[in-house]
Amino acid sequence: MTLDVHARDLRYFLAVAEELHFTRAAERLYVSQPALSKQIRALEARLGTELFHRGRRGVTLAAAGRALLPHARQVLAAWELGAAAVEAAKAEQRSTLVVGMSTSPARGGLLPAIRSRFAAAHPEATTRLRQVSWEDPTAGLADGGVDIAFVWLPLPDQERYRWTVVAEEPRLVALPTTHPLAARAEFDFADLLDEPFLALPASAGPLRDHWLALDARAGRPPRIGAEIAGVEETYEALIAGLGICLVAAGNSPLVTLDGVTTRPVRDIGASSYALAWRREDEHRPLVRAYAEACRATVAG
Repeated sequence: MTLDVHARDLRYFLAVAEELHFTRAAERLYVSQPALSKQIRALEARLGTELFHRGRRGVTLAAAGRALLPHARQVLAAWELGAAAVEAAKAEQRSTLVVGMSTSPARGGLLPAIRSRFAAAHPEATTRLRQVSWEDPTAGLADGGVDIAFVWLPLPDQERYRWTVVAEEPRLVALPTTHPLAARAEFDFADLLDEPFLALPASAGPLRDHWLALDARAGRPPRIGAEIAGVEETYEALIAGLGICLVAAGNSPLVTLDGVTTRPVRDIGASSYALAWRREDEHRPLVRAYAEACRATVAG
């Protein structure tokens, strides 16, 4: 009998077999319980037998499940060793670190300083910068397009990543110089609640909510004047009067060109700029070295 069973199927089976509880297994796998149940049912259908007994008193392994369990563990362990060997081979062949960013980390010469420290530790390696649209708040980490990235927190699916904070900066409001509020030196966030805001694309997830300051709105939904996915779009939308937006203090120079200004806002927290990488990559030598160079640079 030939079966098309994937490693994911075995991981799902193993999690349920070890937890004997679908909800706990789903939490361990970072998937929904209905999705996990569906995958297990599909696996049982392909095998032509039940792997688990499901009853009012809980979940137990069926005879077929008990038979499969040691082999599933063996296959997954072998696959992990194989995947690790592939990654090691790739690392030996590759000496380029791709660094993603959505806005330049120009803060006080941060990027050249990190590059200098990194190059001193790894003179054989090169870094390549990749600019990524604001539609991807992970700056290329999620799809594997970059190895490490400068990002704004919070990240979607943040359990997938590690990071080190580069800067904590106040959020300012950017608005046209012709806007009535521009005549004031600063104001409370409550003064902005009725204003239309420029918003990141919906794909930015929690980062979109952060720059709309949802946590400071006491449940009042924001008015969205337009969506923006880059610095130029933001500036043009501000000039056109489509809305106002929050920006980090370090990014203020990117939009405060002719006709746009920024003002301090009370009653909202700061923004966090970070260098992030995927959890599974934290032991890669170049990723670890770049993160260490970043920490040393920030520490001064």
